[in-house]
Amino acid sequence: MSIGVFDSGVGGLSVHRRLVERFPRADFVYLADQANAPYGGRPGEEIVELTRAGAIRLFDEGCDVVVLACNTAASVALRRLQQTWLPGYRREVGRPLNILGIVVPTIEAATGLPWEHEAELRGDKVEKLDVLGVFSTPATAKSRVYEIEIDKRRQDVAVFSEPCPELARMIEDGAPRDALAATIAGHVKALATRIGRSPDRAILGCTHYEIVADLFQAALPPGTPLIRQPDATADALERYFARHPEFQPGESAVRRFLTTGKPGAQHSLVETFWGGPLSFGRA
Repeated sequence: MSIGVFDSGVGGLSVHRRLVERFPRADFVYLADQANAPYGGRPGEEIVELTRAGAIRLFDEGCDVVVLACNTAASVALRRLQQTWLPGYRREVGRPLNILGIVVPTIEAATGLPWEHEAELRGDKVEKLDVLGVFSTPATAKSRVYEIEIDKRRQDVAVFSEPCPELARMIEDGAPRDALAATIAGHVKALATRIGRSPDRAILGCTHYEIVADLFQAALPPGTPLIRQPDATADALERYFARHPEFQPGESAVRRFLTTGKPGAQHSLVETFWGGPLSFGRA
């Protein structure tokens, strides 16, 4: 089998790169739905259908596990697909399959607790709140997945999301660094104004934001910890394979890259995410 990695664009390459480093002998297929990117401003039903189509394509390419390296897809579509579509599709194709996301590993990293853990509601007074800021696409922020799921697990963590409507597109379009820095600083300031102070920690809740992590770090107070999704996802996938020996991620170190957009050599942004030049095949 291969491991499939899916994103609406090329931001998921930041996660894919870390997974390849963690599983150097595994076989991977990366699919970028660039023809329909970005997902962040799309209606929920469209996101579900586009994500389902991407998962099917990766399953058809021989992947048994698909990682949604897209916060919007993972926040809006993952649970729905796992619960209402995937069981029937498994029976149809007759083999074990699964779709995983990057939101659950991020929440595990933010809370220090496994996903299965839910806190008992005891009503004890919280002496000190840990304020967590989440910078994300509008669709991820609207889903409130981080607020809801972290509150189930940690009563001492208060989550505030800041939607960044144009940031992923700016990054994808290769906007100048000073323009990106100004946009990020504006969102950091807006979040701090809404909270009443700066967050104690921050989640970069869009894989595109990984390559401008230094600009977030510069805009936030010095020393503010950032929860990095590539590392969290690699840790979680390693634990998943240890629990599920029925999935064998291959041993040939195959690396394939597909796009629904323009195939061929990719622009310099892709090199920034991946660390070198890439050529994509047609999906």
